[in-house]
Amino acid sequence: MTIINNESDIIRKDQQYVWHPYSSLTDPIPAYEVTSAEGVYLNLQDGRQLIDGMASWWCAIHGYNHPVLNQAAKDQIDRMSHVMFGGITHSPAVTLCEKLVALTPTGLSKVFLSDSGSVSVEVAIKMAFQYWISKKQPQKNKLLSLRGGYHGDTFAAMSVCDPQNGMHHIFNQVLPEHYFAPKPQTAFDQPFVKEDIAEFKAIIEAKHQQIAAVILEPIVQGAGGMHFYSPDYLRQVRALCSEHNILLIADEIATGFGRTGKLFACEWAEISPDIMCLGKSLTGGYMTLAATLCSDEVSDGICEGEAGCFMHGPTFMGNPLACSVANASIDLLLSQDWQANIKRIEATFSAELELFDSLESVATTRCMGAIAVIEMKQPVNLAEIQKKFVEQGLWVRPFGKLVYLMPPFIMTDKQIKKLMKGVYEVLSGLQGI
Repeated sequence: MTIINNESDIIRKDQQYVWHPYSSLTDPIPAYEVTSAEGVYLNLQDGRQLIDGMASWWCAIHGYNHPVLNQAAKDQIDRMSHVMFGGITHSPAVTLCEKLVALTPTGLSKVFLSDSGSVSVEVAIKMAFQYWISKKQPQKNKLLSLRGGYHGDTFAAMSVCDPQNGMHHIFNQVLPEHYFAPKPQTAFDQPFVKEDIAEFKAIIEAKHQQIAAVILEPIVQGAGGMHFYSPDYLRQVRALCSEHNILLIADEIATGFGRTGKLFACEWAEISPDIMCLGKSLTGGYMTLAATLCSDEVSDGICEGEAGCFMHGPTFMGNPLACSVANASIDLLLSQDWQANIKRIEATFSAELELFDSLESVATTRCMGAIAVIEMKQPVNLAEIQKKFVEQGLWVRPFGKLVYLMPPFIMTDKQIKKLMKGVYEVLSGLQGI
């Protein structure tokens, strides 16, 4: 086996063989070689150290190389790293499912484990469709989603992302067609305006015989725009779904496990969905794992139908290694005063964001929990701005007009201020880039 230990060799071979997410092979953006990670830092092969403002796409909530999570993985791998979940069970998976039912909103009582967030959305959509097929209502085969939303990169998940301004609009001619309502305009901290729900309500009233489920990201629309909206809107959605016999799917992949200041974003509106999707920080960023939870009504409806079971079964479902790390991650989060910690992060973000108001290139700023957003007036050049962030000792990966931060929860105030100062330095010199 050839061992590659030269940076230029790694980068050259990376560009020759590796296709990175959302990247071009004909006009590639150079990748940076990470050799190790510790706490909130990524260590590059050339000796530079970067503060990670992204928590590895929002999942590494405890930071990197955490001894508790490391130990959980080491202990489990000595017992078994994997075993099929068909006809076999084991303690890590059962313990995890019990935890999730106890922690999530009331009424979510059954847990289906899978390998990634996008797959958990696929599972949720499939659950909704099979439920109505089992109920002898196969005409309920449409979904209602929100513009500005994002739910993943797999086929069904793409079909409920924003069809015009989303990342997957080029696939519109091949994706199933669903219904879309305008994204909520009432901001999180503003009085709710009832007209905000009017078009959504009109679609529900006109199409409820065809709609199997509503799917949305509660309170925070993530990769579709980092938009924070009113809990009252979510309450109205829950009421309309209940009134018109439509299932509600809450996609908490990005918001789950404390990111918004509540353990789950649905708690801001004090509502329970019929189906909930979890992923990302479920394992603290250590392993790929996701979960789709549903109510007894949904699970019974599916299992009492013609098939007699839910027709889905990922090969790596219930992976013991991932489940063990997930249990350790959840226990670690709950062992701390995590809510006070998130408030601390939010307060520091809020104070630091005031710096950006004077920048001509900045349209607006906002923060919620451990999320900070700097919305630019024009889209940024990713290749150029990424290089400048790295020069500042930061790892920040914007998209479109959005320069956003979702750091590990362990980031100190001093580290947050250094992160924000570096972002400010880059954006203040951005004119013309």
